Amino acid sequence: MTGPTLPLLAQSWLQDRLVLGDRGDFPKSQPGGNAARGRDTRIAIDLHKLGSTGSQTPSLTRISDGKIALRYTADCLDEARAALIAGASHGGWPIARDTESLALLTLAERIAASEIPVLLEGPTGTGKEVFAQFVHRMSARGDGPFVPVNCAAMPEAMLEGLLFGHRKGAFTGAGEAREGLFRAADGGTLLLDEIGEMPLALQAKLLRTLQEGEVLPLGATKPVKINVRIVAATNRTLADEVAQGRFREDLYYRLNVFPLVLPALGARRADIAPLAFGMLLRHGAQRALPSWIAPEAIASLEAHHWPGNVRELENVIRRAILLAGDANTIEAQHIVFNQPLQAPQIGQPLVASVSSDAGADLIRPPAQTAPSATASSAPASLSDVAFQSEAQAILRALDAHGGHRGKTAASLGISERTLRYRLASMRENGLLETGSAA
Repeated sequence: MTGPTLPLLAQSWLQDRLVLGDRGDFPKSQPGGNAARGRDTRIAIDLHKLGSTGSQTPSLTRISDGKIALRYTADCLDEARAALIAGASHGGWPIARDTESLALLTLAERIAASEIPVLLEGPTGTGKEVFAQFVHRMSARGDGPFVPVNCAAMPEAMLEGLLFGHRKGAFTGAGEAREGLFRAADGGTLLLDEIGEMPLALQAKLLRTLQEGEVLPLGATKPVKINVRIVAATNRTLADEVAQGRFREDLYYRLNVFPLVLPALGARRADIAPLAFGMLLRHGAQRALPSWIAPEAIASLEAHHWPGNVRELENVIRRAILLAGDANTIEAQHIVFNQPLQAPQIGQPLVASVSSDAGADLIRPPAQTAPSATASSAPASLSDVAFQSEAQAILRALDAHGGHRGKTAASLGISERTLRYRLASMRENGLLETGSAA
């Protein structure tokens, strides 16, 4: 079972902390661990291949914080490998099986060995904070503090005091001095999440802090030296923000030494099953709660378009745990997504017919039908609007290229595999009618 998974488990950040056992028999020698780099949380996974008896069902069970039991059968090896990856990453480490995700982690590990700032860009909910923690853990600062702050969560005046600190009486309500998060992160890493939301005035002060390695608390006259590594994260494209005058160009180039762009979950389908089992470990996988995910449920998850990314996946798994009740396994009927998009909710219905002709998909325009009063009055969520717009763009591109998938994918800047998943999601939501196998 572990054969195809061993290359994934051979990553350096897993080697020092993972112990594999066989039916309760663990090797006497323990892994070396490297506490100096934040790898002191070891995970022991007890593997047990079940027989062919129908009464035996696979399970992923959290015995304790550092021990996990994985029971599997011969007909669920793919799910078992996904569960093994999830178990090995338990404790806040990145969960990855997709080749692009693994390449990003390998690059992040190399970056961690340096002291350069890191800029993480990607859609909301793709796991940017997990990547930031990974960079921190893999760096020489792994034993130091990791301090996250959301720049969009506080007003400008409060954010300045929170970041840089203040002296007693520096402003109304400052009844005592505060050191600020830069000083709290001294010797470690400060994550500036949603840095694209930071006001321009604070960006200037942040730039000086990065250049000089010191902070000037509010009300103080002398700066204080600090030793902090900055990891910045944003769901915006900062280059575009600079062009629009909403982000300082000099600060952008200061942060953009080595950018990492995290793709949306829909573009890394191989990560979905391990992530789903990781969510199960976090929220279930114990007595009286589901401890396995059926193959049909995994297939349903992999066919979804995931506008909310990993955060949406976690919500779906938590919902499935509740719906499964005292059942051991999450089945396909327990997977409930957000309200599916109904085309009439946003004006003109968008339904296409796809057929196959010498490898090309041909699109015919939808019939002109008026939306019902009930549908037109139903509110549409932002994710529905985004999915509808994406579907329209895909159909327009398919039409422009005569239904040819390869040319369509290239024009949209996505892979043919991603295009296939998008088309499957469109069929699932009633936006695509299939005339024959496409």
